[in-house]
Amino acid sequence: MRSAFDFAPFRRSTVGFDRLFDMLENSSAGQAQENYPPFDLIKLGDNDYRIELAVAGFKPDEIDITAQQNVLVVSGKKRDESESKGSDYIYRGIATRSFERRFALADHIQVRGADLKDGLLSIELVREIPEAMKPRKISIGGSVKGEQIASRQTVDAEAEHA
Repeated sequence: MRSAFDFAPFRRSTVGFDRLFDMLENSSAGQAQENYPPFDLIKLGDNDYRIELAVAGFKPDEIDITAQQNVLVVSGKKRDESESKGSDYIYRGIATRSFERRFALADHIQVRGADLKDGLLSIELVREIPEAMKPRKISIGGSVKGEQIASRQTVDAEAEHA
């Protein structure tokens, strides 16, 4: 399904943003999704987040949380206990239907853990940027210049032996 906005000019002039444009183009398909179970997305700090899902009536062994590359999938499947207990409901307002919620995660977002308490499933997330990708200060005229001089001497010495 295409969005109302055409990203083709941006695709031609950028490199490595294919996943972003695909998400933007497919976001209109996600609007028709179900709103069950409801959830809150909470920012706890600069790099800490929490997702809270209202999963009343579900037990921990009926909920499955899977973290794949840039996607968090939370699914639940309720065992049919009403038939085994012989309960005769007059009105059933607590939803026990199966669900699957998908959350797109940014790069370097990791799932720390999950907890189910008082009908709320809390999933802790943290952004962990690898050391190689963190900004670092580069000194001017430091060791880089010394390495260049040493490499020139090595090249000159090899040229003399040849």
